[in-house]
Amino acid sequence: MRVRHKARPLAGDCWACCNANVRSAPAWHFSGHVRGTTIDVLGSSEVFNPMSFLDRRTLFAYTCVGLMVAATVWAVRFPDEPPADFTFVNNTELKSIDPAIVTGQPEGRVLQGLFEGLTGLDEKNLDVIPAIADRWEISDDKLSYTFHLRPTARWSDGSTITAQDIHWSMRRFLDPATAAQYAYQAWYIKNAGKYSKKDIQPGDPVEIELHEKAPGALPFARGKMIYGTATKVEVIPAERPEDVRRRYSVTVGGEQRVFVAGGGGDSAEDCKQVLFDFREVGIRAIDASTVQIRLDSPTPFFLSLLAFYPLFPVQPKCVETYGFPNWTKPGSIVTGGPFHLHSRRIRDRLRMTRSATYWDREHVRCQIIDVLAVESVATGFNLYLTGKADWIATVPSPIIPELLAEQRADFRPIPELTVYFYRINVTKPPLDQKLVRQALACAINKRQIVQTVTRAGELPASSFVPPGFPGYQSPAGLAYNPDQARRLLADAGHAGGAGLGRIPILYNTDEAHQSIAELIQDQWKRALGIDVVPQNQPWSSYLESQRTLKYSVARAGWGGDYLDPNTFLDLFVTGGENNETGWSNADYDRLIQGAAYESDPARRMEMFRQAEAILLDEAPIIPIYFRVSKNMVRPYVKGFYNNLLDTHPLKAMDVDADAKRRMFDDLQEREKSESRNPKTERNANHQGANDLNKAHFDDSHAARFRRLNSERVMDLDMRTSDLPRKGGA
Repeated sequence: MRVRHKARPLAGDCWACCNANVRSAPAWHFSGHVRGTTIDVLGSSEVFNPMSFLDRRTLFAYTCVGLMVAATVWAVRFPDEPPADFTFVNNTELKSIDPAIVTGQPEGRVLQGLFEGLTGLDEKNLDVIPAIADRWEISDDKLSYTFHLRPTARWSDGSTITAQDIHWSMRRFLDPATAAQYAYQAWYIKNAGKYSKKDIQPGDPVEIELHEKAPGALPFARGKMIYGTATKVEVIPAERPEDVRRRYSVTVGGEQRVFVAGGGGDSAEDCKQVLFDFREVGIRAIDASTVQIRLDSPTPFFLSLLAFYPLFPVQPKCVETYGFPNWTKPGSIVTGGPFHLHSRRIRDRLRMTRSATYWDREHVRCQIIDVLAVESVATGFNLYLTGKADWIATVPSPIIPELLAEQRADFRPIPELTVYFYRINVTKPPLDQKLVRQALACAINKRQIVQTVTRAGELPASSFVPPGFPGYQSPAGLAYNPDQARRLLADAGHAGGAGLGRIPILYNTDEAHQSIAELIQDQWKRALGIDVVPQNQPWSSYLESQRTLKYSVARAGWGGDYLDPNTFLDLFVTGGENNETGWSNADYDRLIQGAAYESDPARRMEMFRQAEAILLDEAPIIPIYFRVSKNMVRPYVKGFYNNLLDTHPLKAMDVDADAKRRMFDDLQEREKSESRNPKTERNANHQGANDLNKAHFDDSHAARFRRLNSERVMDLDMRTSDLPRKGGA
């Protein structure tokens, strides 16, 4: 899973109130730097040592001044609607809520609430559990899976979720016209890869989709189908690779016909597309409630993969009625998960309400969930402090040491299967030279990054695959060695950085990513004499730049989608949808492909180890650190469990409303007490690490600084560019 905020994708997979683009920087500035922490509040600037306890307190104080304004503006933007039972900060605006086309962790959090797979994962231990399917059988050869859909599985419009819906959704997911970056995750299904990749050879069964639709078809349904056997495939050359087309000679009912998508002269019939016949792909709707899937080879993690959000089924009628993207809009969308989409305002929030038709609705505790699209992690942190958010997925890096020192009940970082790394575009000279890439890798002091920027217990990464997979031990990659880095660069003909020019480092808007990029900029300059330009982009633009290879070096994060090393290593096969480096290696491809068919577990892990050794030596990527979770969750939230995949199903969330009310009633009382006797209250704030007030990090600090600085706050320029703006659906 692609991680946006890193500390995660991860993960991706974070701390995004600051960036190098002055036009988008807020009026107040909150940023962590290597030698100190700079805080600009209302035009003032002070520099602090982040390791100083006193300065950390001051940092927190100044942060609250600026951030309280942001939180206040956010709060008054909400219309008069019922309050949500549970609110969390999702760090960014979503690319989409179409499961088939997204790859990011922020989207995944929401999709796990709106939709559901054939299987699910237990929120505590990640064991596979029944979901849409209430049971299944696996053949002795581990190639055939038969799923029985529960009779109570319903779409949000009340209609039954059928085996035909599952079949249709898988076909849509694999269809090259959908352009699903995660389509390769379903290529373990027999012939699924041939269908997605338009891999047609003479003798293959094919389907020809026409532009004309069948009578009575919905507006966005597939066109009529013609079935036949390919006899010849010819390439029609073009100046641009994207314009290259193919001419297919096909035997249809004993007659020889020629088809070209988009037309190809008098001798060829126009059609929409020619694909491998999906009837030969290994998925069948046996009857209305039974789905059978046939794999190419035994796949130990296949059941877990079906719980991954890109493979969630969607309702065919809804998609074919409204088309993309309109089918995902409130009022149009039909969902199949524990929640339904109530409303969505771009750059504001998404609201979900409990589905009245969900099969397990009795165990869904929250009636309303709000998902806040807050770019700034600092703003998100303050929303948490002031009770406007119950969960934030990350916290500002400069205050992490203090949070850890407080031994807080609501902040418990644990290791995750997530890696923060840099991608290198190997199609761009001089980065096409292996020695140059190796030099860059050897010149990064990863320990300095985790000790001075992230500071939550992250481990410097010597490999790409995180530790924690049973039976797998990664090989060691290129170690920090500035002398070796200089020798490698000189051997490449670029001693002292000569001839390299300025190398941009691309990252999505986020202050932690910025701080890391600036630190690596300094490290590469000192060790290699290379000039580096940090370059930030919004999340969606950043994703597109990586996908189209319009970058030189780019920060990235990847979190495991299932508990197997393959979830990391299959990224970099030749032409892989999430490769995004331009790198290709035949030996690497052979090992990853071989591991998919290897039945001996030890041998399979050895093949992965050999493949990772090639990846680390070739250096199309530079692993930097392995992430730890940085979730902050209020103690009144039940059903939230830290786990290796950092996945937290919204279905499991339960809020103790009485405990929540008591907590913030107490906060208001303390604020009143403080206004009467600030000195006494100030002393009381630091008593007892186990006191309930400690569990919300002396939240009255925020109230105190809001009051003491109210006059300055009122003068703040409210045209802060990173605050969310309401938009259309």
